[in-house]
Amino acid sequence: MSSGLSAPNVAAGLPALLKAAATEIEHALDTLLPAEEGAEARLYAAMRYAALGGGKRMRGFLVLEGAAQFGVSRTSALRVAAAIEMLHAYSLVHDDLPAMDDDDLRRGKPTTHRAFDEATAILAGDALQAQAFAVLAHEDTHSDPAVRAELCLRLAQAAGPRGMCGGQMLDMLAEESQEPPSEAAIGRLQLLKTGKLIEVSAEAGAILGKAPPQQRHALCAYGRELGAAFQIADDILDATASAEEAGKATGKDAAAGKATLVGLLGLDRARAQAERLADQARAHLDSFGERADSLRSLASYTIARRS
Repeated sequence: MSSGLSAPNVAAGLPALLKAAATEIEHALDTLLPAEEGAEARLYAAMRYAALGGGKRMRGFLVLEGAAQFGVSRTSALRVAAAIEMLHAYSLVHDDLPAMDDDDLRRGKPTTHRAFDEATAILAGDALQAQAFAVLAHEDTHSDPAVRAELCLRLAQAAGPRGMCGGQMLDMLAEESQEPPSEAAIGRLQLLKTGKLIEVSAEAGAILGKAPPQQRHALCAYGRELGAAFQIADDILDATASAEEAGKATGKDAAAGKATLVGLLGLDRARAQAERLADQARAHLDSFGERADSLRSLASYTIARRS
């Protein structure tokens, strides 16, 4: 079900909506992740450590709000939201590894490879990715096998070589390059690394609801613009927020010579670009009327947040 807030109150009430959705998603994750038992208990503990107890659950919130546009059952939407959050957690576990971004802090607590060990963290990430697709493919997620297959396909595309993994590869190559990347190259890198998973999160509710192509396309486009704005906001936070605010080490992008629009354009122009993207994201929701006001408010929140 949707938030039930009137349009003028949605923006003010968005933090409460996000918190309530995060609580629901956390419960779904707790239910869908394996219990810490048996000979594999250490692996299960690492999976649960990585996926539970933190995060804004923005991707899951997008699933829930998108599904609400089409009257999808909350149970189905929560399963998909939890699956996408599992896959996101896997990506963070692997991004934090010494071979990648080499981070010691995530969401205000030690990263998974620090809390356990590097090999266990790799396995926990692998297992979280597999569990995400197991949840999507299960008949409890949707009665129509074609819907379940489409969800699996779209998430695989968002996570694979033409999505998140491909974007991470481009990020690594940019660090090694002697030539500064163009704005277009940074945009493509960020679309793949961050944007594709946010895009499929926004689209998932339309898939669950068997929405008309035009509405599914609108949510896709909204997610694409939102994802781009989100990544710029993340880069701004890395440049301006404290580690306490962000819940992770900051200032690392500039130190590592990472390809970001903040580094290329400067803070003021990057902020202006994020605002333009948020405006474009909101415009894609015109056909949904007031029932999409929480999604519109999320676009504003994304570029104003401090964590």
